[in-house]
Amino acid sequence: MSAASVPFLDLKRINLRHEAAYAAALARVLASGRVLLGEETEAFEREFAAYCGVKHCVGVGNGLDALHLVLRAWGIGPGDEVIVPSHTFIATWLAVSQAGATPVPVEPDATSFNLDPARVEAAITSRTRALVPVHLYGRPAAMDALREIAARRGLKLLEDAAQAHGARLGARRCGALGDAAAFSFYPGKNLGALGDGGAVTTDDDALADRIRLLRNYGSRVKYRHEAAGYNTRLDELQAAFLRERLKQLDADNARRSEIARHYGEALRGLPGLILPDGGPADAEPVWHLYVVRHAQRDRLDAELQARGIATLVHYPTPAHRQAAYGEFAGADLPMADRLSAEVLSLPMDPTLSDEGVAAVVAAVRSACSAIARS
Repeated sequence: MSAASVPFLDLKRINLRHEAAYAAALARVLASGRVLLGEETEAFEREFAAYCGVKHCVGVGNGLDALHLVLRAWGIGPGDEVIVPSHTFIATWLAVSQAGATPVPVEPDATSFNLDPARVEAAITSRTRALVPVHLYGRPAAMDALREIAARRGLKLLEDAAQAHGARLGARRCGALGDAAAFSFYPGKNLGALGDGGAVTTDDDALADRIRLLRNYGSRVKYRHEAAGYNTRLDELQAAFLRERLKQLDADNARRSEIARHYGEALRGLPGLILPDGGPADAEPVWHLYVVRHAQRDRLDAELQARGIATLVHYPTPAHRQAAYGEFAGADLPMADRLSAEVLSLPMDPTLSDEGVAAVVAAVRSACSAIARS
């Protein structure tokens, strides 16, 4: 590769590995004559449910809809509160708002960036109905503690697993750790489609049945509508593509973990740089993102860009600072504010070569040294 020229994520390179399989998947869909709620969707739902270790997977249009439909199916709405992380992509909050409930932001643990169970306990009120931990950046949240809190307080526990396809906590995968889980198959995810897609996983028969109803206009039989539902279905073509990608998921996650280990070993001890941990002691993260911290993040970002290393910030503006949530403008959420000013995501791509990893390492080491000298 050219000297120190590394993209953040090369979706073209990732997807071209599957060109022949995708062509065969397209041919299957064309030959079937079905474009929605057909055999490919049913097959993917079975396969992904088995992969996650749950009874049900219900494909929907995207990850936000997956979160929203679960809350709706549980009857959560106006007057209810749902605990969400203060540091997450805004979709976690939007799902609560779309259900008509109130998001209650709770600060993360300073090491894992995931929900801090102690702070969750303190935020619960008589109006709290559910907890929505996010397995942020592909690192499992502290689900054992959160599950105990939810059980003791009579709350629902919904995993936002949009970044955690294949991650484990002990012997179980994310997607099987709460009452339900929501996944996104946005193209950049560890398990990504060639367009939008999402799914709900659960062991709850009644919940799965309700989600299937709500995703299809509230209808089981055409033109008969039992509920005021939505139009949010995982289409046949994306399901067919996802079936092919699922075959590669464990290998891709293993490569991501290899890259993360190399970053951790090679970047440890650099001045000003804080490296991520892997979550709870029994966690097996899948490193959707490799996110470091630096007090001079913008300077580090500029130094890396100048050295040909593409980076991104996840996330530059916390939800409580967004115009969409102006009512939270005065919220005291210092950890979310601090993380938004310090986090920086390094290239993380299962097709990234050893040479590319070495180029990232060299650039980060050089950049941190330059910042320390100035």
